[in-house]
Amino acid sequence: MKENLPGDYQRLEDIKRYFNGESEYVLTDVQLERTLRSFLFLSEFSQNKVIYGINTGFGPMAQYRIGEEDLTDLQYNLIRSHANGAGDFLSPQATKIIMICRLNTLALGFSGTSPDVLNTLAAYIARGIYPVIPQHGGVGASGDLVQLAHLALGLIGEGNAYYRNQLVPTSEALHATGLKPASLKLRDGLSLINGTSCMSGLAAINLIHSSTLIYFSILTSSVMNELTASYTDSFSEELNGTKLHRGQQFVAQKMREILADGNVLKNRKDHLFNENYIDGQEFFSEKIQEYYSLRCVPQIIGPIYDTFVNAREIVEEEINSANDNPIVCTETENVYHGGNFHGDYISFEMDKLKIAVTKLSMLMERQINYLMNDRLNNKFPAFLNMGKLGFNFGLQGMQFTAVSTTAENQSLSSSVYIHSIPNNGDNQDIVSMGTNSALMAERVIDNTFEVLAVQLVAIAQAIDIDQSYDKLSSASKKLYDFVREKAAPIKEDKPNYEVLAELKAKLLQSKEGV
Repeated sequence: MKENLPGDYQRLEDIKRYFNGESEYVLTDVQLERTLRSFLFLSEFSQNKVIYGINTGFGPMAQYRIGEEDLTDLQYNLIRSHANGAGDFLSPQATKIIMICRLNTLALGFSGTSPDVLNTLAAYIARGIYPVIPQHGGVGASGDLVQLAHLALGLIGEGNAYYRNQLVPTSEALHATGLKPASLKLRDGLSLINGTSCMSGLAAINLIHSSTLIYFSILTSSVMNELTASYTDSFSEELNGTKLHRGQQFVAQKMREILADGNVLKNRKDHLFNENYIDGQEFFSEKIQEYYSLRCVPQIIGPIYDTFVNAREIVEEEINSANDNPIVCTETENVYHGGNFHGDYISFEMDKLKIAVTKLSMLMERQINYLMNDRLNNKFPAFLNMGKLGFNFGLQGMQFTAVSTTAENQSLSSSVYIHSIPNNGDNQDIVSMGTNSALMAERVIDNTFEVLAVQLVAIAQAIDIDQSYDKLSSASKKLYDFVREKAAPIKEDKPNYEVLAELKAKLLQSKEGV
């Protein structure tokens, strides 16, 4: 239970502050005392006993006992042998969060880690030394063995690291800061690499960015309803209150708040429920109901928000859990062997989050299409063209980008969680692929920021064409101003890929969220 977990419970809001550089993780005396107690107990308890990872080999080679004279070298061998990842390196910012996640779980005192290792890890974080971690390698059971081995390689002073935004030998960064590498004892090597901290750190960052995407999608959907002078009942409390889903009700409420002080939305009782308005009409030029991408926003974003909320809870629980093996329990004075390193919780949630964000990009793309297609909106020139039709092309090229990127999201949305491949001599006969799942979710999230950038340019262009800025809600005006800081109105044909990139970067740095 959460209330029984020792130590400070790290929530997503805390991780967000670390990620944005607004605060730093501090290793407390209480955590160090707890760690020391665990380490001293294990040091004594392990005498004359066979305990995995202390005096045995690893994985299927656990059947081999290791002699006393080789126990220290065993821990170094483990790290060096597993630091064999491939692919691009994770960003320094991502590595920082992964390091915080590993430090936080080891500081729970269930791993028997030596305090020296925790102090070294904390010092690396404080001084900004981030060992390079390749994206590919771990299968997510026995945790993120390969990725965390690269982290551990840096802690023992080997390999390369990011320091002051430069890729340098770790030894050079240590020399510059006056730090010394960790000196491994007992089972330090295993405790560093045997857990879910890589996938959990990446998952936390994914949630931070997903929160921003959901926030902006609710906002852009609200502005879309203003641009089309939609009816208010689709996001009314009365209609959405008849459905019991919290996410739907949350989104509808947010839309009402966003649109509260605008002056363009229509009330159905003043139009279609008004006898004088409909008198003598055989055909209604106004749509009786808006297209689904406008009318069903609470029902579409609602389950996406619910998925986010559930994933946030699961990821927070994982970050604050002991995800090691074996588990050292000083309270019962015993050591328990099992599988807390297994990453299924994170893998499953990242698959679900990835699907949810893909649907979000699909909603954005459909709303973009509505603005681009004059035969649908019956209001704006084709492709929001502010130039000469036929000679100029408006946002036609941008729409291709949004469609292409959304299609890639759809292709990436198959499950990783179910793609277990037995390995490690069939010792790891069913695995989570948790880091793969988190990385693919990251790709989908990053893509969706690109689609959002196109949508924001389109919305600002539509507001200029409609000349409706003064009638919009204050939140919609604020969004328009946000876009116009980076993107001017498009009247002539010219490349705007740099504008889209700058707008995407601005969105990624936004601190807005749900």
